[in-house]
Amino acid sequence: MEWDQCSGEKLLETQQSYETEWDMINAVSFKRRSVTNGEGSLNPAPCLPGSLNPAPCLPGSLNHSSERSRWAFSFSLSDLRCIRVKEQGWSFLLLQLSESCRSPPALHFHQGGSRDFLDSLRRFAVISQAAGEEVCLMVSSPNRALSQSFENLLDENNFGLVNQKFRNDPYVTTLGGFSKVTNYIFDAFRGTEEQHQRPPEEVADLLGEVIPGLEINQQEEPGFEVITRMDLGVRPPVSRRDPVSSEEWSRHQDAEGRMINVPLLKQIIFKGGLCHAKRKEAWKFLLGFFPWESTVEERKVLHRDKTDEYFRMKLQWKSVSEQQERRNSKLRDCRSLIEKDVNRTDRTNRFYEGLDNPGLVLLHDILMTYCMYDFDLGYVQGMSDLLSPVLYVMESEVDAFWCFVSFMDQMNFEEQMQGMKTQLIQLSTLLRLLDLSFWNYLEAQDSGYLYFCFRWLLIRFKRELSFQDVLRLWEVMWTGLPCQNFHLLLCCAILDSEKQKIMEENYGFNEILKHINELSMKLEIEEILQKAEGIGLQIKSCKDLPASISSILGWDPPAPPPALRTPQRGAACSSPLSRDSSAQNGCSPAFIS
Repeated sequence: MEWDQCSGEKLLETQQSYETEWDMINAVSFKRRSVTNGEGSLNPAPCLPGSLNPAPCLPGSLNHSSERSRWAFSFSLSDLRCIRVKEQGWSFLLLQLSESCRSPPALHFHQGGSRDFLDSLRRFAVISQAAGEEVCLMVSSPNRALSQSFENLLDENNFGLVNQKFRNDPYVTTLGGFSKVTNYIFDAFRGTEEQHQRPPEEVADLLGEVIPGLEINQQEEPGFEVITRMDLGVRPPVSRRDPVSSEEWSRHQDAEGRMINVPLLKQIIFKGGLCHAKRKEAWKFLLGFFPWESTVEERKVLHRDKTDEYFRMKLQWKSVSEQQERRNSKLRDCRSLIEKDVNRTDRTNRFYEGLDNPGLVLLHDILMTYCMYDFDLGYVQGMSDLLSPVLYVMESEVDAFWCFVSFMDQMNFEEQMQGMKTQLIQLSTLLRLLDLSFWNYLEAQDSGYLYFCFRWLLIRFKRELSFQDVLRLWEVMWTGLPCQNFHLLLCCAILDSEKQKIMEENYGFNEILKHINELSMKLEIEEILQKAEGIGLQIKSCKDLPASISSILGWDPPAPPPALRTPQRGAACSSPLSRDSSAQNGCSPAFIS
């Protein structure tokens, strides 16, 4: 008996779930192999030498299944750090796990197959060659790969180069430059230019592999239903208003500092945003740092407690010695990624420009402290891009940290793979309801799952809008109005504006990716918000709204038809919600709490 590679369909025995980080690797197994030694008996091959004194070889008469159980092992891919490839007349692999785990015995491939094993492993982890070491392969699990995926997504230095490459192959550039979830197909992008020119159908298949499960048809997804062409009626007109002023904000506070009439306050923030002077105060409420019902004195006590908690966590990483850090690979890796990210975050913004900028120091310290706050997640590249506007507004290390914590809870980074799949499917479902002909066109171009919207969802339009527009958009979204997943309606609004050009120009897969990417910094925020709100009103007034749509937008059960609703007069369309009396048509009682 020998430990050898199984052939055929048994080569990879693994549960292919979305949580690939916890999948068990059983790429090698036992098989019976008869070799005559001149006496007609079995000649056992060398066994796995897990130590200096290898275990005795397995007698040919031993039970096959019991020995398989005896020598089997498993581990989490998140613990696998590197694989060392050795040659000894045959190939064998040494799997090196994290310091907290006991490394398994070496895997010997006497009859070949080590390359097939590594190819199978690449389906679940990112394997790359260590610099300067031909026989050491570095391994990243999906969680670590997610962190690495932001590097190209947000690399300012590569942005110009990315645009140049778009002309040759928009697909490779988009996915490799800013839209990839993990580095699973990094190696697939290497090669000649001819190899990079892939047909659309192959592109779509490969994209489905990058984001596990996206190739599943929507009708097979739980909670989704077939949506046929529906008459949504006329999209109602919608108006926007001026930002909430300091005086208007003060009118929503009582004598002790409690915020009053919060539903109306959220509504007017949704309709116009905030003047910059009130953002520092208002964002703390919108992001949950301060409770709306708290008094000024209660907020002082809370702030003092949160300040102490923050600096206790900051002291944890500040007090780590060099020797400790050398033995803490996760902290060391986080620090390296943070330093790299911070040095290129919004450097054209005056708050972060120049050398030795104090804003960059705060950005670094907050992100390092967040690693202490959330050990499991640690640092994911791109967090600096999400923290930057928050710190810019707060101008305070402690306040920015706790607001950022709430923001990260909303983003749900630790489940990004599954969450992103769900969001793209939900967006596709909404678009199919809104414009079935456009959705059918995209589907015919292998674009039905809207991969080109990936960056919008991943960092909430941070790279699509100017810095000031991002501030306005985020505070509007943080109100939670007019429905849940309002950011999906924003995507629909942008696509609604671009669908005519895409269809008239007969854009294919690559052209769609290129066109959507080139919208960056050309979008008008107020126009998008206005159209997105109108789409929400149009959907909500729809008769017999599909249950899947109601669930996506948080309208469950579906709203009654407009004819059965009693309009709310007075406050619903009063001056705080519109610039003039003629804008009352844009008000809707459905959006007033």
